[in-house]
Amino acid sequence: MSKRCQEEAEQLYRSGKYHCAEAVLEAVRRRFASHLPESVVGSVSGFGGGSGSGCICGAVSGGTVALGLVLADKKETTRLTKELHTWFKEKYSVTCCKIIRQNDKGVCPFLTGEVAGKVEEMLVSKSL
Repeated sequence: MSKRCQEEAEQLYRSGKYHCAEAVLEAVRRRFASHLPESVVGSVSGFGGGSGSGCICGAVSGGTVALGLVLADKKETTRLTKELHTWFKEKYSVTCCKIIRQNDKGVCPFLTGEVAGKVEEMLVSKSL
């Protein structure tokens, strides 16, 4: 797994300025789409804490948006999104924020970093 986005996303989350989805998107934006304004991060503000309902993990949602932001190919974005979700589910058994946090309330900063690292790894393998 790549470390640059992983470390940066975890640090951004721990700073308190960004939640999980925002931290993942911002770390990936800085690495792969720095020409885009930081304001695009606001597009995922509603995804933190499982989109307010506690369901889909915000880090995974942020990673999904990051893939779409960087990749121009819709088919490839869909393929890599599926790969991201499969990887996450294999690692954490579920993608539901509420269940993940029920088992370990302090996991979010680490998990946020891992998702950003996985997205970076996938994008680097595409030679971006």
